Amino acid sequence: MIKYLTHYYRDGTTPFKSLSALPEKEAIKKMKKLYVDDAMWGRFKDPVWYLRQRKKTELWLREQFILKGGLPKENYPIYAVLGKCEKIEQNMEEQKLAKIQIPLSAFKKEDISFTYIDSMFSYQLGRDKSPKYYQPEYHGKVFTISEICSIFKERGLPKKGWWGDLPDDFFPYIEVQIWNHQILRRYL
Repeated sequence: MIKYLTHYYRDGTTPFKSLSALPEKEAIKKMKKLYVDDAMWGRFKDPVWYLRQRKKTELWLREQFILKGGLPKENYPIYAVLGKCEKIEQNMEEQKLAKIQIPLSAFKKEDISFTYIDSMFSYQLGRDKSPKYYQPEYHGKVFTISEICSIFKERGLPKKGWWGDLPDDFFPYIEVQIWNHQILRRYL
């Protein structure tokens, strides 16, 4: 089992921030500033659409996590990756990224949830069931730490080919949603 999570953020900025914490106009302004036509920052091309989809996804994440016994202390999560994402790691300098790694043991099971791949993409796949990418056992679902451990026990650690037929420009990882932001203050 992977024993840490990684929070990636733009180098020179404060980690553990969320667009969801900002008023809509400020979030849109920030996304316009961050936009670059590439796989990582291209998601901000249409900031109004992105923010709307993100809020829908976060509501779904929160509701599903509560149904599984989660006790979110916040209305929106701070995002991280379980372990690390090799594709992000390879592009850190080019993308001007920094990272903070936090032991998984710093969190209680009620503090974190997981999605297979990015939560917005997983939510969309679960809703649309695209025949090319959709995997019903993983997409459109929110997982607890015990469920993630069970999947690792059955399938092993994620490796090439484990993800199915994802697009080449996609960043394969297991996303972690952190619902207790207080814990993160220790790692600033």
